[in-house]
Amino acid sequence: MELLVDPPWGQADGMTESQPADQAQTPKSSQDGENRPRKGPVSFLSGSLTSLMLAWLSLGLSKGMVAYFAAHPPTFSNAIAQSIASALKTLFTGMCFLATFSFAFIGLGLFLVFLRSLFTGPDGDPA
Repeated sequence: MELLVDPPWGQADGMTESQPADQAQTPKSSQDGENRPRKGPVSFLSGSLTSLMLAWLSLGLSKGMVAYFAAHPPTFSNAIAQSIASALKTLFTGMCFLATFSFAFIGLGLFLVFLRSLFTGPDGDPA
């Protein structure tokens, strides 16, 4: 987070006057990871429910797109335009179903992690 803050005037490299040059660029990632609290079951459950809700919304969008494209087939006199319309219809439908199943599998995975976190102790093996 220190890198996002502008250094004071006259200190372009981000060092303070009391900080030697060899300590200025010391990474703190090992210290930050130890102090950070672990995620609990509630965050896994909320992530799972959010992802499953987005999967349900994506499924509704996918079904709506399939119904719309079935009711309104592309009718172009030009073969190239017909080909482009068919390709775009396939692309949009595929992206909607990809979002549906991606959100569904993420939600299922987070729900399984939620169940695992209920049955393992606080000092269980890290994932």
